Amino acid sequence: MATSIIQTKSFNFALEIINLYTKLQQHKEYVISNQLFKSGTSIGANVEEASGGQSRKDFLAKMYIAYKEARETKYWLRLLKHSKLVNIDVTKELKYIDEIIRILSSIVKTTEQSINKQT
Repeated sequence: MATSIIQTKSFNFALEIINLYTKLQQHKEYVISNQLFKSGTSIGANVEEASGGQSRKDFLAKMYIAYKEARETKYWLRLLKHSKLVNIDVTKELKYIDEIIRILSSIVKTTEQSINKQT
């Protein structure tokens, strides 16, 4: 099966988060970096699970979890940016997560509509 755009983007974003996590750890920022690591890498994991979903409803549930993890990740990135705990620019990551959120939101809405039409 071909890899979807959201699979590719969420995987590449996870790699970005791992790099950012490493930088944050070097600056001795442990609390937010751990939260960011968990939520930022979880997006792609849930997208992968969704791609192997047992049903449309299972697919929707996993994509919705990925969407929520993406929103949480955006929160941690915004907190890093505005708290100025470390002097690391997260503008690129914020733009990337906004794109992922838009894609996931569209997937969730379209899937919900598809399921509702079938019932």
